[in-house]
Amino acid sequence: MSSRFQLSAVLGAALALVIGCATDVVAAPKVVKVGPDHYRGTWLEIGRTPMLLTDGCVAGYSTYRKGKTADEVIVEDGCRVDTPKGRLKTIRGKGRIEDFGTTNAKMRVRYPLLITFNYWVLYKSPDKTWFISANPSMTDLWIYSRTVPSKGHLKQMVLRAGKLGYDVRKLEFPEQR
Repeated sequence: MSSRFQLSAVLGAALALVIGCATDVVAAPKVVKVGPDHYRGTWLEIGRTPMLLTDGCVAGYSTYRKGKTADEVIVEDGCRVDTPKGRLKTIRGKGRIEDFGTTNAKMRVRYPLLITFNYWVLYKSPDKTWFISANPSMTDLWIYSRTVPSKGHLKQMVLRAGKLGYDVRKLEFPEQR
């Protein structure tokens, strides 16, 4: 076998590998349209992807209020440490609705120390009492509700997250009460 043929074969295999990997790239999830009332008030964190920032956090919540401009949202995320009556831990950030005026579903929040998260609303219940958001790569997912759901309702929420393509076995459900 000539070295020229070997080089062509290696380059061809490498190209096939690159093309094959490119087709495995996950497309960004589809968002749903939300109204301006979505970013008002307090949402309880019912389910989430575990991460270092939330270790030991229970009774989590996000409170949204209007910012200085129409596309700005002031965000306070909080939780109790270890138990629902534990010490309150909060962090505040400034959110910007990235797709303001179209779906209003893509928000980027900047927290202190240059921490930034993208939250995309992937599902909102017809009665607007709960929703699912994730980052664009679907590595982090959150289920929020205005109230603590029953076990049956929680099961529906988790099923919906699964239908969106998220591996729900990764979710944790911190105590709320």
